[in-house]
This record gives sequence, structure tokens and C-alpha cells, in this order.
Amino acid sequence: MEDLKDQQTQEDVGEEDEIVAESAAFVRGDPAQDAKSPPKVDSAVEILHEKVTKQIIKEGRGQKPSKYSTCFLHYRAWTESTQHKFEDTWQEQRAVEIVLGKEKTEMTGLGIGVSSMKAGERALLHVGWELGYGKEGSFSFPNVPPMADLLYEVELIGFDETKEGKARGDMTVEERIGAADRRKMEGNVLFKDEKLEEAMQQYEMAIAYMGDDFMFQLMGKYRDMALAVKNPCHLNMAACLIKLERHDEAIGQCSIVLAEEENNVKALFRRGKAKAALGQTDSAREDFLKASKYAPEDKAIAKELRLLAEHDKVVYQKQKELYKGIFGPRPDPKPKEKENWLIFVWHWLVALFYRIFRLEKQKTN
Repeated sequence: MEDLKDQQTQEDVGEEDEIVAESAAFVRGDPAQDAKSPPKVDSAVEILHEKVTKQIIKEGRGQKPSKYSTCFLHYRAWTESTQHKFEDTWQEQRAVEIVLGKEKTEMTGLGIGVSSMKAGERALLHVGWELGYGKEGSFSFPNVPPMADLLYEVELIGFDETKEGKARGDMTVEERIGAADRRKMEGNVLFKDEKLEEAMQQYEMAIAYMGDDFMFQLMGKYRDMALAVKNPCHLNMAACLIKLERHDEAIGQCSIVLAEEENNVKALFRRGKAKAALGQTDSAREDFLKASKYAPEDKAIAKELRLLAEHDKVVYQKQKELYKGIFGPRPDPKPKEKENWLIFVWHWLVALFYRIFRLEKQKTN
């Protein structure tokens, strides 16, 4: 919203004129409809290793990560023989970070698959048990039986090229916030070029640097610094999602910000937009009215409230016509009274003529 620039960082995007249109919530793309079982894939099988094969579900963009790159990904995992799903990061709404060449032993096969992927690519991986949970399996979390071959539906969100393979946990607070801020700015450039999926990729990677485990440790100025990067990323993702008409996900992104800043005008405005698009007009009005309380001169908020008022008026008129058609107008008794009077006169005339006929017949006799 143009009138709210003082409430955002210089790099924040998604102004009112960019989301007026009625219209991934992460870059992970559209997950398979049936998440209980592995997806059916018809693409060619690519042999990556004696124990690892890949089939592409969705093509990616750009380069592939090199050794020691820090990769961010989402995946679902099943045991191949029983089709038992034992892990789903999409459902848990948390991206996983692995450093290629330094991944855990049970993720060796997954790492080989990821190293062959481009940012944004989604694929189905077949991993032999030797490069998975091994001969013993896992009896805690996740629960994987011994010698179980694995299936992964995995999407590479993106990666950072680092020679030393420095993971988030090894970074200082300033390094993590700085890395997230760079991703946010890259996302803003992509957003302005209308590359919405690529922009969301950058925003989610930025958010991944500041997960809940990291935020819980921060206090004072460091927490403020982190939120100054994290919250705009959520709001910018909401702007992308509104444009993509993925309104439920946009609501979720705005609600994350409102959990930290309950009076954030931009979050209230965008959540109201998404709710209005879903037909949740009463709830949308609440968000717009609250936003208007903190930004009473904002024209965009006033416009949305006016649109809701016009919508309510149209709905009222339609309901009025509907009820009128159901019950109809109250019947007018006058036509019925007139009809009864004519019938009475007709019977009287018939009786009169009959009486005259009988009198005439008597005279003739």
C-alpha cells in the first residue's frame, strides 16, 4: 500500500497497486493430491548411482549445487515395500537443510539425489537401503524397518554455494540475519519482475535461516533485527500467493506476522484481501477495520471497505428478491369478492327465469 511505506523496510515489496487484482504457502509448488502414497511418475529413469535413481516430476531452473553447498528442501519419504510414509516436511511446514558431502549417513542417498537437482525441481528418488537407514533401520523417529529401500518425493527449494559448507547452526546471529536479508533482497528483485515462484523460493530460504529454534534464542535488538527481515519475507510471500490466487496460504503467512505484531497494518490488509477473495466477508471486514484504526488515512483500506459495503448491498438485494419469489405478494381479496358477486347474480337470474317460465306454463294450462 503506497500510504504505508513508513511501516516497512526499504526493500519490502507487494504494495497495494501490486495486489489489487482479485486474486508457495511456499515455493514447494503444488504437492501431490494424494500425499499418503508415492506419486505416479511417467518420466524417464535416470541412474545417479548403483543404489539411487531419479524421475523428474517438475523441472527446475538454473545450476545444480556443488559439493558443500547448503541446500534447503522439502520431502516426503516412504518405505518402498510397504508404502509406509515415515516423514513429511511439507506437512510439518519446515524446510530441511543439508550440506552436500556432510549429510547424515541415513541421508547419503537423498544427498546424491539432491546434488543432481536444480532449484525448484521436484523428483521421485529410489534409494537402496545401503544408502538409507541401513541394515538395522531406525526404531525411534523416524520408524524405518531394517534393510528398507526408500522412496523420496523431494523438492529442492534452493541452495547457497559455500566452499566450507557452513551450516546455519555454525553461523553467528549476524551471519544468519545477513544471509536471510540477502535472500530477501534477491526475492524482491524477482517479485518486481513478476517471477513469483522464484521470488517465493528466495523468501522461504530467508525464513529457513530464522527458524523457531533460532528465534526462541533471540532477545532485545537481535530479535528486532531478525524480525525486521523475517516478517517482510512472510508478507511478501503473502503478496505472491494472493497474485497466484492461493488465498488460504496467504492468510497463513499473514497470521504468522500477526502472531508477532498484532497491529501490523500490512498483514491485516493482505489477510483481509485473501479472506474477501474466499468470501469470508465478515472476517475480512474485521481485518480492514482494525487496519483502518491504525492507518485511518489509507486509501487502499478505505477502498476495500467500500467494496465490501457494495458487496453486502448486492447480496441483500438478491436475498430480498429470492424471498419475494418464495413467499410471493399477499393475495388481493377484491378480485375474489367480485367473482363471488357475479356468481350470485348469475344464480339469481337463473332462478328468476325459471320462476317466470313456470308461471307462463301455468297460464297456458
